[in-house]
Amino acid sequence: MKRKTLDITFSIGGGLLAVLLLVLGLVLQNQASFAKDYVHDQLAAQKIVFTPVKGLNDEEKKAACLVANAGKPMTSGKQAECYANEYIALHLTEINDGKTYAESSGEARGLAEEAKAAMEKDPESKAAQALDAKAKAATGKTDSLFRGETLRGLLLTSYGFSVFGERAAQAALVAFLAAAVLALASIAGMVHAFSKAGEEVIE
Repeated sequence: MKRKTLDITFSIGGGLLAVLLLVLGLVLQNQASFAKDYVHDQLAAQKIVFTPVKGLNDEEKKAACLVANAGKPMTSGKQAECYANEYIALHLTEINDGKTYAESSGEARGLAEEAKAAMEKDPESKAAQALDAKAKAATGKTDSLFRGETLRGLLLTSYGFSVFGERAAQAALVAFLAAAVLALASIAGMVHAFSKAGEEVIE
């Protein structure tokens, strides 16, 4: 078999693989663009703005990303991660001595049942009224934790979605580079096939 035949075979195969990688890269790039635009649009619609530097307390100023984004609208996944982990998470720990919604919810329900029983027994009792007030305060903390943790979870989901988009963009770049290398190799193979070396016979 002539070297020319082998070169042409490999060149065509490499060219087809390059086309496939190019198509894969375009698909991945499209998905990356979709993820980026979707996260941007969804976050922008919420109109969340980072607290200006002068409004940050000492604890908040320890988070470099809160200072860097101070006064800016939230439009990216990275900003959402910062706001969720450095701002919301910090203030959630201040609501009920660091307890989570799940922990606080159980306590609030228990207090509500005790307060209900006490109020039914003697609604004029100061102890019953104090217990009722304590139960209502616990319920208020639970509601605040629920809202805060829900928002934090939604923001972190947006961040995670943006990371998938970034990974897709990186994979697209690798696919484009591999396609370019294979295309160049295929062209070089064709050039070699039609040169004098291509007339060599391979045994």
